[in-house]
Amino acid sequence: MHTDGTLSIQVNGEHRRVRAGLTLADLAADLGLAPEKVAVERNLSVVPRSTLKDVLVEDGDELEIVHFVGGGDHARAVAQDTWSVAGRTFRSRLIVGTGKYKDFAQNAAALEASGAEIVTVAVRRVNVSDPNAPMLTDYIDPKKVTYLPNTAGCFDAESAIRTLRLAREAGGWDLVKLEVLGEAKTLYPDMVETLRATEVLAKEGFLPMVYCVDDPIAAKRLENAGAVAIMPLGAPIGSGLGIQNQVTIRLIVEGAGVPVLVDAGVGTASDAAAAMELGCDGVLMNTAIAEAKDPIMMAAAMKAGVEAGRLAYLAGRMGKRRYADPSSPLSGLI
Repeated sequence: MHTDGTLSIQVNGEHRRVRAGLTLADLAADLGLAPEKVAVERNLSVVPRSTLKDVLVEDGDELEIVHFVGGGDHARAVAQDTWSVAGRTFRSRLIVGTGKYKDFAQNAAALEASGAEIVTVAVRRVNVSDPNAPMLTDYIDPKKVTYLPNTAGCFDAESAIRTLRLAREAGGWDLVKLEVLGEAKTLYPDMVETLRATEVLAKEGFLPMVYCVDDPIAAKRLENAGAVAIMPLGAPIGSGLGIQNQVTIRLIVEGAGVPVLVDAGVGTASDAAAAMELGCDGVLMNTAIAEAKDPIMMAAAMKAGVEAGRLAYLAGRMGKRRYADPSSPLSGLI
């Protein structure tokens, strides 16, 4: 001990003079460190963290104080993340369909697990021979979940327009999903008929969310024609192949002034995450959940996949490198 009541020690290789009577916990606090977040080696022996407040610093001590380095102690708070289409705001970025389930009860359970706030519904003739047969509205309340009438099965503009006129009359819906298919084998959209239907529907006050090819030029034409959302396919409907062309999806996202949602082709949660990582506003799916061995579990997985992909997009992925780059810094190495 020096005559001024201080001690000479070394901390992480640097000489320091500290006041006598300090405990290791006191020293850590004086250095601006939280004792519960560091490990201390004293003269080549590790000091149990539980005893730091009891062990006194002695003259000549050689101390190593280490901690885990990386992203910091506190994550930046993520604001409530919502998206809007045609002036309507939603929290969930997952839209699910209502086909292929074994019954309406399973459909409702999968919807609950997915957290989705929008469901697509097909417009079909009423079963007049059994007017008391169960209906989707008995299981999924349109007052609590937004119904999105679609034109599944329509192969020309006229039938799609007619279907949506009936849907609006039946439920008052103006936010609709338009798809006009080219032929039955691929279920690819017929873009000439799709564009024509979009123009008519927009003039009649509909708010069409439009299924289309993954073509940025076609997407922009649909937007200019009155589409309130662009819904490019990731792969053929019901194929489960995942997003086949991430380049064009990204180009559509970058060029769009309305929401972009991947529609068709998603097979599993990683496909949903990939769509969101491209910057899409959401994902629409039906078969991937309905035909899973456990639809309710898959619905929960899709919810998590969409949320993870969205967070990854907001966080900004690291750059890709050709060679290795060490995660742990070399400075401060013991």
